[in-house]
Amino acid sequence: MAVRSLLFPITIIIIASTTIIFTPPTLASQPLNHLSSKRAPRFLSKHPYPIKTQLEEQQQYRYESKYFYQQLDHFSFLNLPKFPQRYLINTEHWAGPERRGPIFLYCGNEGDIEWFAVNTGFVWEIAPLFGAMVLFPEHRYYGESMPYGSREEAYKNASTLSYLTAEQALADFAVLITDLKRNLSAQACPVVLFGGSYGGMLAAWMRLKYPHVAIGALASSAPILQFEDIVPPETFYNIVSNDFKRESISCFNTIKESWDALLSEGLKKNGLVQLTKTFHLCRELKSTEDLANWLDSAYSYLAMVDYPYPSSFMMPLPGYPIREVSKDSLFI
Repeated sequence: MAVRSLLFPITIIIIASTTIIFTPPTLASQPLNHLSSKRAPRFLSKHPYPIKTQLEEQQQYRYESKYFYQQLDHFSFLNLPKFPQRYLINTEHWAGPERRGPIFLYCGNEGDIEWFAVNTGFVWEIAPLFGAMVLFPEHRYYGESMPYGSREEAYKNASTLSYLTAEQALADFAVLITDLKRNLSAQACPVVLFGGSYGGMLAAWMRLKYPHVAIGALASSAPILQFEDIVPPETFYNIVSNDFKRESISCFNTIKESWDALLSEGLKKNGLVQLTKTFHLCRELKSTEDLANWLDSAYSYLAMVDYPYPSSFMMPLPGYPIREVSKDSLFI
C-alpha cells in the first residue's frame, strides 16, 4: 500500500488558515482595554502538568529520540558553543531512499517536542499511506534543546537569549534535514513540512526561505501575517469573541459585562478579598489586573483548543469546550 501510494504526485501546498476578522463588539470592554486587549495571550513553554493519556499516545505514536549538534549562530563566523538539538524520528513506514520515500517534517513549536508529537495525529495517520518517514525536530531553547547547557544559562540575559529567533530555528531545521538525508543516502527523498500555530508559521516560512530543502508545507492555524504593522492587534480577540458569541449570546454578553463588574468590585473596600473568595483563588489578589489577565488567558485558550473532540493538548477538555462553558448556569 505504501509503495503504490508513491506513484501519486505530492501536492505542493502552503496553507495559512488564519481568519482575519474585525467584527466589534468583543469580549473586552473599554475600561479594561488597557489591561488585555492589546496583549497577546500567554503561550505555555511547557505542558503545565503531565498529559493523562501520554503513555497510551506514546505507545500509539512510536519514535526514537536522537540529538544533533547545531551551531548556535548560523549567520556569523563567531566561535560559539554548539548545542544538542533533540529530534524524534520514526521510519517504521518509510519506503526508503531507493523508492524516494518522502520525509514528513513537523516544525517544532515553542515547547517540548514530545508534547506536539503526541498531539499531531494527522501526520502519523497519513505517513503509512505515503510510505513516509516522520520527523519532529525540537525548537531551540525549548524542551531538551537548550544552548549553554541548561535553561538557567540559556535564559540568563538578553545576550544568551539573542539566538532565540525564528531565523535561527529555520536554519536548525534546514541543517538537520540536510545532514540526515545525506547520512541516509536520501538526498532524492522529498521533504514536506507540517506545523500548527507558530509551528505552522515556521513551516510556511521555511518553504519560502529554503525552497530547495522542502517541496511543500501545510501550515494549520498559522497567523503568518499577525504583525502589528499588518494586522490590527485586536484581531485575535475579535476571533475569540466570535467563538463565544456563536455558542451563546448570553455567555458573550456576560463575559463582556464582567470586566466592568470586576473593576468596580476591585475598587471597593475589601473588594479584592471578596474577588479572591468568589473565584476560590489560592492566594489573595493584589490587583484586579491579575484576575483580568488570568480570565483573559482562560478565554483565549478555550478558543484556541475549541476542538470537536476531547483533547489533552493544553489541558484535559471535553469536545467543544466553549459550548460546555456556555452551558454553565453563570451564563444562562
